[in-house]
Amino acid sequence: MDTRPVEPPYDRAADCSVTAYDANGRRVSHRCSSCFPLIQLMKMIIIIVVIIRRTREEVTTMYDVIVVGGGPAGLNAALVSGRQRRRVLLLDSGRPRNAPAARMHMFLSRDGFSPAELRRIGREQLTAYPNVAVREATVTAAAPESQGFTLTLADGTVERTRKLVLATGQVDVLDEQVEGLSALFGRGVYHCPFCHGWETGGMSLAVLGHELPQVMQALYVADRFSEDVIVCTNGHPVPEQAAGRLAEAGIAVEETAVTRLEGEEGAVRLVLADGRVLERQGVYHRAPTRQHSPLAERLGCLILPDGCVRVDEFQRTSVPGVYAAGDTARLETLPDALTFVVTGAADGARAAVWLDQELFREDAGLGG
Repeated sequence: MDTRPVEPPYDRAADCSVTAYDANGRRVSHRCSSCFPLIQLMKMIIIIVVIIRRTREEVTTMYDVIVVGGGPAGLNAALVSGRQRRRVLLLDSGRPRNAPAARMHMFLSRDGFSPAELRRIGREQLTAYPNVAVREATVTAAAPESQGFTLTLADGTVERTRKLVLATGQVDVLDEQVEGLSALFGRGVYHCPFCHGWETGGMSLAVLGHELPQVMQALYVADRFSEDVIVCTNGHPVPEQAAGRLAEAGIAVEETAVTRLEGEEGAVRLVLADGRVLERQGVYHRAPTRQHSPLAERLGCLILPDGCVRVDEFQRTSVPGVYAAGDTARLETLPDALTFVVTGAADGARAAVWLDQELFREDAGLGG
């Protein structure tokens, strides 16, 4: 029998340790002393790279501006900010207030244009600016932090920004007791004679509502667009302040409750609680509104009695660093927030210009 020592076999693992066997066949492992320092160095380099990447991510996730809302106000705010080379994120839930409307008006060069098409073009034009990102998302929370604001999205994502523009708009609160109202809203039932008055000129019209601003809309419509107007107060008496004026203008009043609306654009039927049916070519209804998003209130922005966010001439809210644009906000000196597409776009531009100047002054150390 050959009793010479057997050369121990070995194999190298990925970590450069050596596995060998002694003369009795027992497994023995030891680390390669020449490679051990190199391995430790490589591990340190990997750790440093991870730390650097995380640090960079924390820095790059701080946007200059986050715009919440992708209507005309939000799109224009993002466009103006993007053109100033600001890092911008536009977040949009995809539920615009004027979604039911087929046409918009009083927008220079776009009179009669589709609101949906305007939004599509607006988004498309933002793609020319690589520093502007657009994302379909709902913001569920917003809170101030040392450098700006933290926003939490519905999917749990957290985004950070130095300045915040709220262009979330309002929601029309339609009476659920009137069946068919929501289905015809914007398609035979209209909220604004500025937006739809020309098209309803000479039609037989009804004005639905019993609050003073709603009833007074009948006087305006009768003065401008039609001699055949009836007010349907939906089971309520006419406000005393308006009764005499309506009689003087020859505007009929129907106080029986309206239970259902039927028909289509140009031919609307108002079904009354007693079974009678009023045939009208169009209906105006100034619905009450509420904020589309609770973010402004949760951030502590001052809210006016009508639910609008109070802003100043620079579109600034009462919370530093938070701006608001479009029909979500108004000046305290104005009686109502304008709901026009063109004024929403103008508000967005105004907010973007002045928040950009605020960012510039902060970075330059120029103060307020």
